Amino acid sequence: MYFTDFDLEDEILDALDAMRFEECTPIQEQTIQPLLDGRDLIGVAQTGTGKTAAYLLPVLNKLCQGGYPEDAINCVIMAPTRELAQQIDRQLEGFTYFMPVSGVAVYGGNDGQRYEQELRGMAKGADIIVATPGRLISHINLGNIDLSRVSFFILDEADRMLDMGFYNDIMTIAKQLPKNRQTMLFSATMPEEIRRLASNILTDPLQVTLALAKPADGITQQAYICHEGQKPGIIKNIFKNESSDRVILFASRKTKVKEISLMLKKQGFNVGEMHSDLNQSERDEIMYRYKSHKIEIIVATDILARGIDIDDIRIVINYDVPRDCDDYIHRIGRTARAGTTGRAITFVSEEDQPFFKQIEDFIEQDVPKIAVPEELGEAPAYEPKKEKEKKGVGRNKQKKNNNGKPYAKRGKGKPQKPQNKEKQPAEKQQAEGNGEKQKPKSNHRRRYHRPKKQNGENKKTE
Repeated sequence: MYFTDFDLEDEILDALDAMRFEECTPIQEQTIQPLLDGRDLIGVAQTGTGKTAAYLLPVLNKLCQGGYPEDAINCVIMAPTRELAQQIDRQLEGFTYFMPVSGVAVYGGNDGQRYEQELRGMAKGADIIVATPGRLISHINLGNIDLSRVSFFILDEADRMLDMGFYNDIMTIAKQLPKNRQTMLFSATMPEEIRRLASNILTDPLQVTLALAKPADGITQQAYICHEGQKPGIIKNIFKNESSDRVILFASRKTKVKEISLMLKKQGFNVGEMHSDLNQSERDEIMYRYKSHKIEIIVATDILARGIDIDDIRIVINYDVPRDCDDYIHRIGRTARAGTTGRAITFVSEEDQPFFKQIEDFIEQDVPKIAVPEELGEAPAYEPKKEKEKKGVGRNKQKKNNNGKPYAKRGKGKPQKPQNKEKQPAEKQQAEGNGEKQKPKSNHRRRYHRPKKQNGENKKTE
């Protein structure tokens, strides 16, 4: 299906033509017409399927037709991260090139100049606000924004927002909006919490569900079963015979990102890093250098797993296995976007094997395993069930020393009573021989009392 098949305004079709948007993706094909008809909608589709255009185009078409207040905010789009807010804002600029529709992005981590720009946009009544929940709540509390005349309310990547703890913020924002509005919710997954949110803010929504949280067909998935110490050598081997340009490497912690970035720089790669310790200007600089091919590899936390507007990423590398299956989908979804192809490579250590098996079960396929180069030494076998059983032993598992022998048990266990009753202390035997009655021993430890002194001398006992 083509965009020209919809009854869109000429200004929008001109923008689509300039951006070389011709054929609709499946999510666009199934959602644009219901949204043009004014329905509330829940769209469930994996990342990289064109959800942004699916909700922007119907809203822009209605704004272009007129009938909405020029001095009010007409549409609010919520995004979980500033990176996604920026991406939506850039697409909005492209779609509105030929029409008098204004928009402003509202997100944290900006300097004073950017904050003043937000204030001016909200005061003048920008048609569309693209915002992160925390920043918008801040403006609401300060009285900087009026949402009483909003006609369109959109939640993008709603599952991610709930994962980040924004449920109460979203409900607070929704209470500021008029009840008579069109609401759209887009998500990659549909957990129970999303259903609860949808029931509270949407009215009789149409639900459109595509392939639920599965990797795009254009992604070639591969895995190395390896030891932790073999991972740097595998990276070096991967880029021995191919370019290292247009690569994103994911790690689960920012401390690990810094370590990997330093290690890759020592190997001679041109590397940038992306994590929460960087301010917004530093993040923007890294993304600018990456897009302009001044940086080959970005090492990042999951902060970059969603909301980046780069369509030519060749390879995604998972330096460690994410603990959540959805995070794996979003990480590798950075490649093979907009109908292209790409590779996703995951390093699976012995500890990570059970988690990777969960991912394989989730995506309903076995990811092909690549042999670790011989010069890096012997690799572990892929035995996720065995590794899981080892983890299940827990505290009862007996540790062994370097020689493979178990350590001696230590602790404050209750001492065992002697089994041989014939052996008795010499004093006891002597007392029994003299016919003396042995006093029973007390269970309480007897305290030693120092004899009191009297007139500088010890008392004598008779």
